[in-house]
Amino acid sequence: MTITTRTRNDYAGMTQREKLLKYLRGTDRQLTQAEAQARFGVKNLRARMSELRSEGFRVRTVPTATSTSAYKISRRTDAN
Repeated sequence: MTITTRTRNDYAGMTQREKLLKYLRGTDRQLTQAEAQARFGVKNLRARMSELRSEGFRVRTVPTATSTSAYKISRRTDAN
C-alpha cells in the first residue's frame, strides 16, 4: 500500500474554495481553523464554509476535544 502526502504544490494556482473542496470533499477528513490557516492560508474558515453551504455543499461542523470546531464536507451536495 502506497501512502501519498499532499504538498503545497498540489494546490498551486487554486482558490481557497477549490483547495478546501479538494482537501475535504468526500475524503472523511476534517479541518480546523488553525489547520486551514497553516495549510492553505485561509484566515476565516467559518466564512468559507458558510459560502460552500450556500452553494449547496453538505458541510458538517464537528466539535473537537479542544472546544474548537472542525469542518467536513460530504461527497454529495444538498442538490443530489
